[in-house]
Amino acid sequence: MNVCGPQIARRRSELGWSQPQLALKCQLQGWDVSRDIIARIEGGVRCVEDIELATLARVLDLRLDALYPEEIRAMLPK
Repeated sequence: MNVCGPQIARRRSELGWSQPQLALKCQLQGWDVSRDIIARIEGGVRCVEDIELATLARVLDLRLDALYPEEIRAMLPK
C-alpha cells in the first residue's frame, strides 16, 4: 500500500494526462514503467520506491512532499 497514489492521480488529471501519457513521460526519465503500474500506484496497491517517487515528482512538476497527504506533510519539519 502507498499513501501517494491519490495525489499522483489528482496531479495527472490536473495536467490533462492519461495514465499511458504519464508512464511515457516517466519512461523518458529512465524509469521502465507501464500504464498498469501507474494504475496500481494511483490505486494505492503498489508501493513506490524512493527513486520512482522522485521521478514522479519531477515529471509532475511538484515538490516531493506534495505527493504526500496533508496529514503526513503536517508532520514534516518546516
